Amino acid sequence: MICLRPIRLRRLPALSLCCLPLFAGNSASAAEQFAADVCVYGATPAGIVAAVTAKQEGASVVLIEPTRFVGGILGAGIKPLQDCPEPRSVGGLTRERIFKLGNSPPEIRASFAAWLKEAELQPVFEHRVSRVEKDGTRIVRLHLEYAPPDERGIPAAAATPGREIVVAAKMFIDASYEGDLMAAAKVRYATGREPRAKFGEEPAGVGPPTNWRPIDPYVERGNPKSGLLPLLDADHGKARGEGDDYTQAYNFRFYVTDDPARRAPIEKPANYDPRQYELVGRYVDYILSWAGGDLKKAEPRLASIFPGWRNSGEYNYQRNALVTIAPLGRSRFYQDGDWKTRSAVWREHVDYLAGLHYFLSTDERVPSEFRAQTAALGLDQTMHPDTHGWPHQLYVRISRRMDGRYTTTHADVLNKTAPDDAVGLALYGVDTYPVRRYATVDPEGSGRMGVATEGNMFIGGARGTGKPYPIAYRAITPKAEECTNLLVPVCFSATYIAYASARMEPVFCVLGESAAVAAVQALAEAKSVQEIDPTRFRERLLERGQVLEWKEENGAQRN
Repeated sequence: MICLRPIRLRRLPALSLCCLPLFAGNSASAAEQFAADVCVYGATPAGIVAAVTAKQEGASVVLIEPTRFVGGILGAGIKPLQDCPEPRSVGGLTRERIFKLGNSPPEIRASFAAWLKEAELQPVFEHRVSRVEKDGTRIVRLHLEYAPPDERGIPAAAATPGREIVVAAKMFIDASYEGDLMAAAKVRYATGREPRAKFGEEPAGVGPPTNWRPIDPYVERGNPKSGLLPLLDADHGKARGEGDDYTQAYNFRFYVTDDPARRAPIEKPANYDPRQYELVGRYVDYILSWAGGDLKKAEPRLASIFPGWRNSGEYNYQRNALVTIAPLGRSRFYQDGDWKTRSAVWREHVDYLAGLHYFLSTDERVPSEFRAQTAALGLDQTMHPDTHGWPHQLYVRISRRMDGRYTTTHADVLNKTAPDDAVGLALYGVDTYPVRRYATVDPEGSGRMGVATEGNMFIGGARGTGKPYPIAYRAITPKAEECTNLLVPVCFSATYIAYASARMEPVFCVLGESAAVAAVQALAEAKSVQEIDPTRFRERLLERGQVLEWKEENGAQRN
């Protein structure tokens, strides 16, 4: 184990601005204005770590959060250590604070709130990026619109006028899951899946069918002219290894209970139509046929449809099921969409999950015992009391990825590279959930038409290659000609495949801390984030206890 060294704070009296409102507007046309050394966008775990770090380093900070909740997906179902198979590869505030937050969403959110209070950081809630002002390659002001989520945490499709905020800062850190500040600053980025040939990544691009089942995909059985069933995509026909605009599935990490004292009802969606779930009914028929009518044998597969896979107390996507708790093919519209589109996609996830619950509780094709069992389940409102049991954060596993000065690729994951500017380590397998569900012929060659998923991979398991690999500083900084005072620790520069390995919250937190150290050093040196003294930067990260290199000797790790 590594003992964290005492953190020596740096003060910037000549640079620091007061992170208080400069002007509170009294009219609908006036915007409230803030100023600070560093503006952090997103009170995700990475954003909170970045904000605290920047204050510890001596800067004034303003922290912006589009929702009214802190902690991102860690406050909405995932546990701090859940996706960290080698804690010794993590140091700094992530080991010191993040790993000690707790294990339930309320405990984690309370711990984050207490930490922010301790650090004297009060987030600006319910405001999101509307535009940025730049002077050459520098962001000078961030304009924010007021857009409170609804009672279930679904983002607003449109902003509420009259409560705008403008933030002036010298350094900006985009710690959001969507990379909205980065995009508004006109920094280039990628979405979707790159083709295999672009970076020489064997797993990249369109993959083979998975979970194929001999289920008729047509509205009128056997008649392709009748069209595909709802919840299916037409096959785009691209060859294996080609790129496309799909991205892996999102879902909620949610809790259910049949305890009336804790249960919040899962309401039937207002737009519910059982015909939209015909594929589910046919899948139920397939499971029962496979089980020979034996409910005990069929029940685990029925439960994989809803509530899914019980991961670590909460339920998650069951990747080995043809149909489970999230709609497929919808996340691709979220990743680079406007908020009207994103709000609709988020709502689709809510309505789909609620509709799935209702279908399995009422459709006569479902065995009566399982129908009753499903109907008795509701959301556990003790986990998310402010949103009627719904997690306030959709698990946005991947969206935009910056096209930065260094692109992390599968070669990095396999430890085939050696970047000399590491700001943290990552360690996990290439973990992608399916991107689409579509009609296709039997991959075994029978010629029979059926239904499959595609895009599902778990290469290397939770421990990846077994050896942590470095994330380069150049991967969290834009190209200098695009922006010189922005750092991006969450939507960092990586291919779809590499991001699927590195996209874990402990990694984001480590990168958030390193980004904040770089931001304050850039202020102190009066340089761009691309030009800071690399030796001084590395020394400071090590002083803070960051782990930048993996070495093993007698089973122990050292810097």
